[in-house]
Amino acid sequence: MPEPITLRLLDLYRIGPGPSSSHTLGPMRAAAKFRTGCLQRGILPARLEVDLLGSLSATGRGHGTDRAVLAGLCGWEPETVDPDDFLALPDRLKQDPAVGWGTGTVRIDASVIRFISLKDVRVADLPHPNTMRLRALDADGGIALEEIWCSVGGGFVHRAGDEARALSAEPPAPPVHPFHNAASLLEISKRVGGGFGDVVLANERAWEPSTGALAKGLDRVWQGFQDSAARGLGRSGELPGGLGLRRRARSLRQRVDTGAVAPEYAPIATAQAFAYAINEENAAGGRVVTAPTNGAAGIVPGVLLEVAERVSLTRDQIHRALATAGAVAMIIKTHASISGAEVGCQGEVGSATAMAAAALCEILGGDVEQVEYAAEMGIEHNLGLTCDPLKGLVQAPCIERNAMGVAKAWSAAQLALHSDGYHVISLDRVIRVMKRTGDDMRREYKETAEGGLAVSLPEC
Repeated sequence: MPEPITLRLLDLYRIGPGPSSSHTLGPMRAAAKFRTGCLQRGILPARLEVDLLGSLSATGRGHGTDRAVLAGLCGWEPETVDPDDFLALPDRLKQDPAVGWGTGTVRIDASVIRFISLKDVRVADLPHPNTMRLRALDADGGIALEEIWCSVGGGFVHRAGDEARALSAEPPAPPVHPFHNAASLLEISKRVGGGFGDVVLANERAWEPSTGALAKGLDRVWQGFQDSAARGLGRSGELPGGLGLRRRARSLRQRVDTGAVAPEYAPIATAQAFAYAINEENAAGGRVVTAPTNGAAGIVPGVLLEVAERVSLTRDQIHRALATAGAVAMIIKTHASISGAEVGCQGEVGSATAMAAAALCEILGGDVEQVEYAAEMGIEHNLGLTCDPLKGLVQAPCIERNAMGVAKAWSAAQLALHSDGYHVISLDRVIRVMKRTGDDMRREYKETAEGGLAVSLPEC
């Protein structure tokens, strides 16, 4: 019997600064864990070295990976870091690189980090396309501690060779309703008489350290959705990075509010305005929620914020929707990937589209077969989607791609609702195909800035 999925819901929805969960949150968490390991061993380094390898090197500058590593080495955590302090950190360290480290201080600044060219390291030889090597050196230049960490998407990290711990901490007990794929989740949902989200919530409540802890965590996630959307809708102007891309969220929402869009398009346009707002905040380094990644952070909240505003969802309905979307992400992450550097953007926007489609279908009254169908379509019609952002920035085509993901999620939910739930391709099957497609995809189209739109800018 396959092992049940024990990925935790609140590990999927991580709060932290943009622009990338795999290139910002993950490296920040890995560097912080390395620092903790040194402190636990009583190591006060004379010098630190961090090598960024693979995709972390290729697009790390545009993703702020170097800044994220510096923050982690300073002991900062994604969920609590102030976004403005985070953006200002490199300049602050340039002025004063002495950072407290146990009983002493360590020099931490840009000189600590090296971007190792793709020409010098074969990506195929790395444990993961997003790999970083961290070293603590003693006064004689000897290695006091060396660790290799992988950032596997959605802010999840693990040490090389420790893949079994790449997802979540082991739960304190077996799940109440064990499932290992979509088919088993579908069967359990029918048996217990609930939806996907009900199954996940039952498991999570049995694991929570204290009564109400899960609900409070989901409230934080929902508040994170609302906060990032509100910040994005309140701002205008050009996004940082030199691409010249202008914010569009506020103007789109204003067009909806003034009746400048067709009434039948208004719900989707509103959801797309929310998605624009969140992804524009992400691109600017603001705080967002991985859903399941930063690059695809606008789709799930965009869809859910709009429907919550229109039909007045209750707190319980919101939690159930987050859990239903999370259930889909758990299966995808277990059997494929949510990392653009591993399988392309089909693993990010495709996964988020499937999550949003499933949650919306359930909110609108879909049964479990229709919900599974909606999720399947969300991935199926994103198969082969490449990850090739211009200048390595999470801006173009990423922001528009999230808005398109919103429309696809809406379409998938509606198509499923207006069916009897029967379909030829199952969610499990399309997830397996996504993984194989990602394996077959050339490296140039998986967040390396070597192909596709990433090399087309001079032609524009």
